[in-house]
Amino acid sequence: MTETATTMRRTAPGGSDSPLTEAYDTALLDLDGVVYAGPRAIEHAVDSLAAARTVGMRLAYVTNNASRPPRVVAEHLTELGVPAEPTDVINSAQAAARVVAEKVPAGAKVLVVGGLGLEEALAERGLVAVRSLDEKPLAVVQGFDPSVGWPQLAEAAYAVRGGLPWVASNTDMTVPTARGIAPGNGTLVAAVRAAAGVEPEVAGKPLPPMHRETVLRTGARRPLVVGDRLDTDIEGAFNGGVDSLLVFTGVTTPAQLLAAPVEHRPTYLAADLRGLLVPHPAATARDGGFGCGGWVAAVEGGELRLTGTGDRWDGLRALCAAAWTALDADGAPADGRKALAELGF
Repeated sequence: MTETATTMRRTAPGGSDSPLTEAYDTALLDLDGVVYAGPRAIEHAVDSLAAARTVGMRLAYVTNNASRPPRVVAEHLTELGVPAEPTDVINSAQAAARVVAEKVPAGAKVLVVGGLGLEEALAERGLVAVRSLDEKPLAVVQGFDPSVGWPQLAEAAYAVRGGLPWVASNTDMTVPTARGIAPGNGTLVAAVRAAAGVEPEVAGKPLPPMHRETVLRTGARRPLVVGDRLDTDIEGAFNGGVDSLLVFTGVTTPAQLLAAPVEHRPTYLAADLRGLLVPHPAATARDGGFGCGGWVAAVEGGELRLTGTGDRWDGLRALCAAAWTALDADGAPADGRKALAELGF
């Protein structure tokens, strides 16, 4: 059985007796670091998503990356072997455009700091994208695009200092690429914030506007959020009261997961998207600690101890249960370096 995020303060990874493709009707999948990294598909992603689709799970792609319109993302996915329609893609540009549309009159001009994804999302809301303060926009919207440089950031700073409402699609500090981890929209937002002395209203994960946009566009009844980031994907699921699966194909490390506060704790965890296709064992109290599969974990003297054998992901589940319980009780993370090394992390 599954345990929903709305019914508990999670102190251990949850369990599902059936594959997640059967327990949930819709997978709300992050893209960067989950399905692809830059131009290439993540290992096992294409086959896993095909298998999930075959057994009837709906696949929706929910991304904080506002640089590309949904149709371009859908084309990229299809080229990678993951068939997708533009309506399957929900991005933070769409969430940001809805927020902006609630602040300005229909047909208003909006200063865009970002890419084509923002322009098309604004047009969908009946708003006009402009690139200069001289065109008298009534608001500013900012989202990630690799082409954004000093001139665009300066234009945004002038507008925000002048009192225009400012909406950021997201504040992810990093973005995974084929070459590694690169600066994300959060670093560009920080530049404008520093120059203007103003905080933006943020639309993307983990904040409510993105969850609202996703629900409105997918109609999911039993959604499962799937992501690689604790502070966006998993926290967004927590804020929305839905379950989540963390995969380790992006930016999060096992060490970071062990130290996660309650809002960053996923319901399930897996190496990659193959985790959608299988049941998940729960970590439960056992032998004075917490067990999962053939492993038992406990905290002794501030250090995580692990005994047993078996699947290393079961070992990580047991470690999470011990670490999270101790963190909630003591307020300090346990040292898990030795235990993680024993599992090969």
